[in-house]
Amino acid sequence: MRPWVLHVCGARPNFMKVAPVWRAIASRAELGQKLLHTGQHYDEKMSDVFFAELGLPVPDVALGVGSGSHAEQTAKLMVELEKVVARERPQLISVVGDVNSTLAAALVAAKACIPLAHVEAGLRSFDRGMPEEVNRVVVDRLADLLLTPSADGDANLRNEGVDPKRIVRVGNVMIDSLRAQLQTAQLRDALAKLKLKPKSYAVLTLHRPANVDDPQVLARILDGVRWVQSQLPVVFPVHPRTRATLGALADKLGGMPNLIRVDPQGYLDFLCLTSQARLVLTDSGGLQEETTALGVPCLTLRQNTERPITVSEGTNQLVGTDPKRIRAAAEEILAGKGKPGRIPEGWDGRAGERVARTYERFLGRALS
Repeated sequence: MRPWVLHVCGARPNFMKVAPVWRAIASRAELGQKLLHTGQHYDEKMSDVFFAELGLPVPDVALGVGSGSHAEQTAKLMVELEKVVARERPQLISVVGDVNSTLAAALVAAKACIPLAHVEAGLRSFDRGMPEEVNRVVVDRLADLLLTPSADGDANLRNEGVDPKRIVRVGNVMIDSLRAQLQTAQLRDALAKLKLKPKSYAVLTLHRPANVDDPQVLARILDGVRWVQSQLPVVFPVHPRTRATLGALADKLGGMPNLIRVDPQGYLDFLCLTSQARLVLTDSGGLQEETTALGVPCLTLRQNTERPITVSEGTNQLVGTDPKRIRAAAEEILAGKGKPGRIPEGWDGRAGERVARTYERFLGRALS
């Protein structure tokens, strides 16, 4: 029987990272694979539509775990994942990113003595106040294979004492998905539906708890966005987590007629919007990478980033949540003075293939 890999994914950013690895393994006779969807993101607009648009198959296993506190969600995930792993006994468990599904799968793999591969290893914000940072650190301590997107990831892992033999730089798998889907996405009618023209609008996304759970913090961010929407329309796909807090800010939103609130978008429609935007404002890590790959100016509404290469080499700027900093940076971009950027090494659309080759070599050694 040929060796096989169990891919565990559970949240929207995971799907873009799993898809290119899935395609690369599917083209190889030497490896088998199965897909497990934990259901950490359970809104159809945040989950199911992404599978269809990215060409992923119906998951072999769907847990439907849903929401909860970090501890509650991770515990439920571990209980259900342990059952699947005990029944299926994969030769390798592959996880991506830094969500609770990633952490739960890593813990289950370690306890079951099954090798673990972490795609997008080594990213660090150095802010332990971010739940995702805790997840990253723990998963990387447990992983047998650490697949990094860039040189800073390698350096972070070496500084933490990780054996260099476990580190493989493969590049950015998320950019594989972007490159594969960009032409199709730009043919979508997402702009026409909103009566927008290319480079005549901005896109805003907000979902991190530190930004959206406290109405006062969210209000400060919106104060910064207020000037931007006075200059051009700002499309705001509202994350389910953000929607609850916005209810307390109705008066502020009432004074922002050019802030266009829409439901969460499918991958292709959202890529259509971001790829043709004049400016993106976000607290998303993945969107920092995508805008760098697209050459679109990005203002990150955080004090730190686990993707510093998007700042040092790409189009990204960290502006935090200070309304004055947000406005000043946006003014420069709209005046044509935004920072230039370049596409980092390894963001070439072939990272998924490099992951597949690494898994093939690893499993060949492990089973020989």
